[in-house]
Amino acid sequence: MSTPTRVWISESAHQLLRDELTELRALLARDIDGSTGDEENLAAIQRARQVRIQQIHDLLVYAVVGEDPPDDGIAEPGMVLTVRYDEAGDTETFLLGVRGTEQNGMEIYSLQSPLGAAIAGARPGEQRVYRTPGGSSISVTLLAAVPYGLHRHS
Repeated sequence: MSTPTRVWISESAHQLLRDELTELRALLARDIDGSTGDEENLAAIQRARQVRIQQIHDLLVYAVVGEDPPDDGIAEPGMVLTVRYDEAGDTETFLLGVRGTEQNGMEIYSLQSPLGAAIAGARPGEQRVYRTPGGSSISVTLLAAVPYGLHRHS
């Protein structure tokens, strides 16, 4: 059995997940206590809530909360990355982290996403290529990697 991966999330994302977990548990308890109406529909709703409760629980158990990675310019979870899409010349800034923990409208890519997997471990100036779900290859260059905590305040 492999050891679960620690995941980086911000303090505000941690609190949002805890609040969502509390709300989902309350809704689940209310559904069980006041069960009336369409039983099949209610069962589907309860299953969906239980799945989300488990997802949040797993995230919270393995979360590294608010601890910024070192300010060493290496692309890793907890870093705000700026990349250039080489063919188009466009740039994008995003947080490498956990999807579902959106921060102030900033786009988040996980390590499991094609871009996140390709760019992880890169240093500024390094070019990486990733394949989109549609099969296209896209070349990106890491321009900057800054810890989330430092990026917020800049």
